[in-house]
Formats: sequence, structure tokens, C-alpha cells
Amino acid sequence: MTTRRASLRRAKDVLQIEAEAIRRLIPRLGASFEEAVGLLLGCRGRVVVAGMGKAGIIGQKLSATLASTGTPSLWVHPVEAVHGDLGRVTKDDVMIALSNSGETPELTQLLPLLKQIGTQVIALTGNVRSQLARHSDVVLDVSVRREACSLNLAPTASTTAMLAMSDALAVVVAERRGFKERDFALFHPGGQLGRRLLLRVRDLMRTGASNPVMPQTALVKDVLFAITKARAGCASIVDGQGRLVGIFTDGDLRRHLRDTPTLAGIRVRAIMTKTPKTIQPDRLAAEALRLMREYRIDELVVVDAKRRPVGLLDVQDLLKAGF
Repeated sequence: MTTRRASLRRAKDVLQIEAEAIRRLIPRLGASFEEAVGLLLGCRGRVVVAGMGKAGIIGQKLSATLASTGTPSLWVHPVEAVHGDLGRVTKDDVMIALSNSGETPELTQLLPLLKQIGTQVIALTGNVRSQLARHSDVVLDVSVRREACSLNLAPTASTTAMLAMSDALAVVVAERRGFKERDFALFHPGGQLGRRLLLRVRDLMRTGASNPVMPQTALVKDVLFAITKARAGCASIVDGQGRLVGIFTDGDLRRHLRDTPTLAGIRVRAIMTKTPKTIQPDRLAAEALRLMREYRIDELVVVDAKRRPVGLLDVQDLLKAGF
């Protein structure tokens, strides 16, 4: 029990140290941060990110965040850079270099080469008097009082501070670019947001044999056969010109079955729902889901400009698509 309490106490200490490291960044935000934002917004090439060890891992995350929020970015390993990958970097690029000490040899050896190329450098470092800081165009101070490690050696609070400052930089740049949800969805087509903002009704609707359409003069039994064959929950009912005039669902069947013994032999127009909810194929699938929720229905008839049923959207189709 004593060991358990000690573990929890130590874990709380770690979180407090790392939270303090982030809080101490806030008063440092000022002209240098705005200069960094300006460099990134004005970058005509790509934002190149580099760092070694744990700082390098934070750098990879920064590069990925920038790329996914509208700022073209690539990650370059400092060691690989001096063995040819520096050819990826141009004078139109901006490099963000991450190093807590600011004296990482693999990184500092790039500085004179970057100057020759003409690449501007933003440094995220815990030592504003370091070689990296002295040779960078903009310096962001991410120093911490101590690491969360009991030896004060393992990068913990320092990498947390780097991560937080990186996120602040990426978020502000994205907002200044006017980056919107639709832009985010374009870069994340496999995510939930991408599905919500990119998928159209036409991408999910049932067509052909899976979309039962019957004339209003059809008998209920024939409509039921069509629904069963299509494995659908309803059928669209049309007039002589093929325009939607109603819908026949399993709910309509249940409502009339007890009171109408001859139900199977009557015309479907007598018991169909005459004002079905519809949607057009170019509408967002998310809008279709909203309509289904609002009206508590499971199907939407998809109609064209002349109100002819061209598809059927079932709530199960939306669920399968990840909504």
C-alpha cells in the first residue's frame, strides 16, 4: 500500500513539473513568437523541421501537424541531411530546429550550410545563448527549470515544453491562414471529419435493384415483394410521370395490417405516406443524418430536380460509413 501511494505521489509530481513547464512558456510569448509566425506565413517553399533524439521526435510531430493544417512541411534527419538530404532544402524554405541544449553537434553543423543555401532558421531551444540560438533568425525559448526525471537528465519536461510551443506555433499559423474544417477534411479523408465533410448522399445511396420504385397503382403485396427483393425498408411510390408521390414503409404496413384484412390486395396509394422526407444526391451525407435524427426516420428518398427518385438512403448506410 505504501508503494502504491508513493507511486501515485510521484506521478502527480511528474505531471505538476510538466504542467509548470508549459505555464512558464506563456509569459515568454511576444515579438519573437510573432516573428516566427511571420516567417512561416511568408514561406514560399516548405517548412523543414529537424532535431535529434527526443527533440527530433517532437519535431516529427510538429512537421506532421503543420502539414495537416495547411502548411507544407517535411522532416529531415540532421545526420541524413549532411549525407545528401540537405538537397531537399532550398532558399525558399524555413527550417525549424529543435534542441534543448542548443549545442547538438548533428544540428549545429547544419547552420553554416543553411546560411549558404539562404534558408532562414527558427530555433526552439532551452538555451538562448547556445550556438543554435546565436545562428538562428528567430529564437523561441522553451527552457525548463528541471526535468521530471529524478536524475534531472531524461528529456521529459523539456520535450513537453517543446511540444506545447510547437502546437501553439502550428495552431496560430493555421488560423492566420484561414484554415477551415473543409481544408482539414481534405487532408484527413480517412477520418471521421473527412467522412462528415466530404461524403455526399450520392456516394452512399442505394440505386438500381436496391432502390425499389413502384407505381401508385401497384397492389400492396407487389410493393412488399419489391421491398423484400431489394432488401430495403421501404419503397418509393411514383405517379405516371415517375415523380415521387409517396413512400411505403414497414411502419405503414404495421399501422394498417390489423384494421385492413384485405391489405395485400389494395392499391398502395391508399395507405402510403404522402409527404415523405427527401434529399438530393449532391447534399452532404451529414445533412441526411441530421434530417433522419430530426424527423426520427430511418430512410430518405433521394430525388433529382424533377422529384424523380434516383436513390434510397438508409440509416444503416450512414452507420456503415462511420457516421
